[in-house]
Amino acid sequence: IGQDPDKQDVVYENSQARERTQILMDIANQHGGLVVGTGDLSELALGWATYNGDHMSMYGVNASIPKTLIRHIVQYEADTAQDASLRQILEDILDTPVSPELLPPDESGKIQQKTEDILGNYALHDFFLYYLLRYNFPPRKLYYYACLAFSGELSASYILEKLKLFLNRFFAGQFKRSCTPDSARITDVNLTCWSIPSDASAQSLLCDLDEIR
Repeated sequence: IGQDPDKQDVVYENSQARERTQILMDIANQHGGLVVGTGDLSELALGWATYNGDHMSMYGVNASIPKTLIRHIVQYEADTAQDASLRQILEDILDTPVSPELLPPDESGKIQQKTEDILGNYALHDFFLYYLLRYNFPPRKLYYYACLAFSGELSASYILEKLKLFLNRFFAGQFKRSCTPDSARITDVNLTCWSIPSDASAQSLLCDLDEIR
């Protein structure tokens, strides 16, 4: 498409995600298999996936499992693994920062694109998601509960900033959720049956936070 490889913008990043998916699906066809999607509930909620890239698969096995729970599952498998090499691989995964890995590593070989540096704390976002979907908390109540739950760990200003980001991304990402693959409904908090217009706006909810300073 004529993209300069040194221009590492959203085009550079998303083209890689889409090519990965295309290659995986081609290989799946060769072997009579299917591509199992790795995207999880947290990523679906935040729209943190490349449209028609890692957003797409033939089955979304993790679609109702939040990021924080996936880490617990991997930790459990590592702790109970009988095979030493498997345990080492799983522990290495846990020690690796969450990243879409769409940018090359830095000069020292370390991952330079860390998801939580961009989006914020996943435990906090999963907290917002749980109380929004399960109990239909309005934004101000989400903020109040989060301040209590993360007291001493996260500042009130940080929580407010990330709650606004969460609400904006949650609504903006609906167009991706409207055309996701079939998935298992494993938990009682999920987005598999969530249906809102793709052009819905978070503005009315954000107004609930306007007076918080």
